Amino acid sequence: MNKGLLHRAKPWLFLLPVAAIVAAFRFIPMLYALTMSFYDWGLAGAQRFLGLGNYAALLRDERFGQALLNTVHYVIGVVPTGLFLALFIALLLNQKVRARGLFRTAYFLPVITSTVAISLVWKWIFNPRIGLANQLLQGLGLPASPWLDESRGLLNLLLAPTGAELPRLLAGPSLAMCAIIIMSVWHHLGYNVLIFLAGLQSIPQYYYEAASLDGAGRWQSFRHVTWPLLSPTTFYVLLMTSITSFQMFIQVYTMEGPTGGNPQGTTRTLVYYLYEKGFAEWEMGYANAIAFALFLIILALTLVQRRVVEKRVHYQ
Repeated sequence: MNKGLLHRAKPWLFLLPVAAIVAAFRFIPMLYALTMSFYDWGLAGAQRFLGLGNYAALLRDERFGQALLNTVHYVIGVVPTGLFLALFIALLLNQKVRARGLFRTAYFLPVITSTVAISLVWKWIFNPRIGLANQLLQGLGLPASPWLDESRGLLNLLLAPTGAELPRLLAGPSLAMCAIIIMSVWHHLGYNVLIFLAGLQSIPQYYYEAASLDGAGRWQSFRHVTWPLLSPTTFYVLLMTSITSFQMFIQVYTMEGPTGGNPQGTTRTLVYYLYEKGFAEWEMGYANAIAFALFLIILALTLVQRRVVEKRVHYQ
């Protein structure tokens, strides 16, 4: 009896060191942070229990609402654009072309490069005076743009010649946020391309041979063979890109400076607002409430994606 019990306990004994490390450095800090979110917890002094007071304050906080809207703009800009471009480039790199390995390496290099370094390079590209982006615009005969200093929404910029102006909620992301979106899409493109390439190469070739015998062209083969069989990969890329996009911070901090969220708060994301509250204003309880609100938003989005999108996934 004891021998059988010991035999069943062996796997758990092997997992015990890892479980202890995960508990010490992941679960216990999470529980402690959750506890802090129920308090008025400053840098020093006594902590005052608020219950759900910090969470109720989030609903009245205009800066939190703006940060949430900015984050949604960022996610909507990065996720579909990055997914489409990654799939398109992966299809090109999956063809038999010369120096295919070189192209694959070139697309993946930004992924392994420091995000801070890349952000600084793109900050120079979008510099309103000497940046490459404005030099390109002027070369095309277009006026220079302030880029990271522009707080007006993209739709308001497009409607400017007509004199119309939409409210901030409907004006779309600011041009400053669009610049950060462009940089982020470029930075993460190589990883998604690599995932799509793996998915494409896992599709058996006889499916295409059968489609060709049935008279299917390239578009028909993509629509009826590639796209359905690539749906598990597409779902994974969609899910992971959505989660990581909601956690964006480094780009704003580096490209907009330590007062990131300027101009006029149009690039302040939820994680950056969390940083401001926690490490600039030292409102640790409120910062942790923002963190768990973000966790609930990501969890809800993930569940919706699994409920809606996963139904259309075709596994081989």
